[in-house]
Order: sequence, then C-alpha cells, then structure tokens
Amino acid sequence: MLDKPTHPSLEIFDPRGIVDIGTRPLAERKASLTGLRLGILDNSKWNANKLLRGAATALSEDIAFAEVNYYVKTHGFSTDAPSEMIAQIVAENDIALTAIGDCGSCCSCCLRDAVALEDNGVPTAPIITTEFVNETRLTRVAIGMPDLRPVVIDHPVSSITEQEVLERVAVIKTQAQEVWLGTRSDI
Repeated sequence: MLDKPTHPSLEIFDPRGIVDIGTRPLAERKASLTGLRLGILDNSKWNANKLLRGAATALSEDIAFAEVNYYVKTHGFSTDAPSEMIAQIVAENDIALTAIGDCGSCCSCCLRDAVALEDNGVPTAPIITTEFVNETRLTRVAIGMPDLRPVVIDHPVSSITEQEVLERVAVIKTQAQEVWLGTRSDI
C-alpha cells in the first residue's frame, strides 16, 4: 500500500487587492447665493490671500452675501484644517471657498478640507491649479467624494503678477458659483 505524500497547502494572494471605497454625498447645492454667508479658508500659501480676497470682492459684485468670513490655517498649508476650525466654519457659513492647491500636499489638504465641510452640509469650492487636475481627480475618488468639483485656475500661483491674480480671480468668480449651484461639470 502506498502512502499519500503530504504537502502543505499553498495560499496565493492577489497583490492587487480589492479596494472598496464608499462614496459620500455632496452637501445640498444652493438654488440661489443671495443672502448666504460665505466662508473663506486660506491655507496661508503664497498668493492664496490675494486670490481669495480678490475672489470675495469679485463675487460680491454679483451676489449680496449676508457676510463674508475669513479663516487662515496658521499651522501649515500642507496639513488639514483643525476640526475646531472646520466646526467654526460650518457654524458660521452657508457656503465656502478654500485655496490654494498648487502643489501635491497642499492640493490634497485643500480637498480634504473641502470634503470635511461638505460632510457637514457646507457646499465648498476648493481652488486648485491646472497642474494638479489629475491628482485632484484621484484624491476625490480615494476619499470617497468623486462628485466634488474644484475650481481650476492656471498654474503657477506663488510667482504671479497682479494682472495674473486678476485673471485667475475672474475664473474663480465664475467657477465657484457653478460649484455652489451644482452646475459645474466634471474636469
């Protein structure tokens, strides 16, 4: 009688794995922007303040905001806004604008700040530059909010002239309204 050889079992794993990413809904879009409170989150990156203040002025030419509130991340542009700051923005505003995503880490942080605000019911327009459109698309999917639409302005931002600031502000003015109203198409 022959004995059966005993072999240890071999388990093979697929190195690609399976990623199951749930999606998170956007905050409800606004039917009108008149009378809303606008929160502006500045990540303290070079020229972010000029862009955001210019955008607030330009937007206020067409929209009668109830108020415009400014918040500045002072602990670094490549970190997420503290939860206390997010809670304050949520409590004090109806819509938000955040900037600027013009490098890898600040871009993803700008998006995560926008997602945190969206998760709390505040439609948010994150501003990124053309060089980071693909990263932004991947980040939106990875963090479960693929339908979040960013405002996309020309790159670079840190070394631009006053005229270039004004040109980018004009783009922000149009695209931010589209984000808040839900009419911005995918990029």
